Amino acid sequence: MKTKAAVLMGEGKPFEIMELDLDGPKEGEVLIKYTAAGLCHSDLHLTDGDLPPRYPMVGGHEGSGIIEEIGPGVTKVKPGDHVVCSFIPNCGTCRYCSTGRQSLCDMGATILEGMLPDGTFRFHGNGQDFGGMCMLGTFSERATISQHSVVKVDDWLPLDKAVLVGCGVPTGWGSAVYSGNVRAGDIVVIYGIGGIGINAVQGAVHAGAKYVVVVDPVAFKRDTAVKFGATHAFASAAEAQEKITELSWGQGADAAIVTVGTVDEDVVSAAIGSVGKGGQVVIVGLSSPAKFTVHWPGIDLTLNEKTIKGSLFGSANPQYDIIRLLRLYDAGQLKLDELVTQTYTLEQVNEGYQDLRDGKNIRGVIIHDS
Repeated sequence: MKTKAAVLMGEGKPFEIMELDLDGPKEGEVLIKYTAAGLCHSDLHLTDGDLPPRYPMVGGHEGSGIIEEIGPGVTKVKPGDHVVCSFIPNCGTCRYCSTGRQSLCDMGATILEGMLPDGTFRFHGNGQDFGGMCMLGTFSERATISQHSVVKVDDWLPLDKAVLVGCGVPTGWGSAVYSGNVRAGDIVVIYGIGGIGINAVQGAVHAGAKYVVVVDPVAFKRDTAVKFGATHAFASAAEAQEKITELSWGQGADAAIVTVGTVDEDVVSAAIGSVGKGGQVVIVGLSSPAKFTVHWPGIDLTLNEKTIKGSLFGSANPQYDIIRLLRLYDAGQLKLDELVTQTYTLEQVNEGYQDLRDGKNIRGVIIHDS
């Protein structure tokens, strides 16, 4: 069949809208009709060259939709099911899945190649194979993907909001609740209030943090963070540090979460310096693998027992936590509607990403044609 998609043809190039050929589902695969796709900053790492993928690549790794067809051996879903896609597939049987660490599933090792688990592609055009970002390619009207990349959700939930629980919400929420181990009464500082940082705020509030301090140079994002439960908001790390020292009586924060769009040495150093004894620094944002962004005297880590750790998908388990977060939303205990600043058509994908670069959006969402 044919499908319209937004494609990256190379580094530094905008998304191109084109029609591609799409193969149907094989063993263990499903055909999904996407209803919505999130505009997440991670796609910009592909265009900017921080995380060079295999080109050409159909963009998009946050997606929700309806299953239209299933291949042989598919047991997780059936045609007509509403699903949210997990940008990290989870097989359920590898070492990591079987020990409750689905965010590290071995099947996710090739997400930047864009191929399916069998090593082949389902998007084609002009004699080329096209990958799908994170094995999904949600900037397409339809896609053939692995059953291990979908989570069935309640069909009364709005898919244009549920789409955000495929990446940004659990990544941010989990960075506080799971990776950061935030507890009641803690002081938490969050650097960068985009689609992930704003949900780190939600996670820290949910976990019972006494003070949630955010740092972002954009006033709109600081104001939004306060509406989501942040207690203090600053434009610079230096301003935030002064307040943290005051709030903690000189002890420092309990946890620092780095969710800026592109991580650099300065923000990591500020985060490590902000936490006190036994403090935890969680690095969520991405940067070029060629850059060394963690530089700090090891003696501080040793004598003060500080911890620096990375967090992928918020250290969450997609098959459980996507449902968990949507149930919290359904109960009015998690904000999703308020996250969406602007919606776009597929043809407006480049406009949406420019708005993201300009700091106009907390989250932008593409609504596919019905």
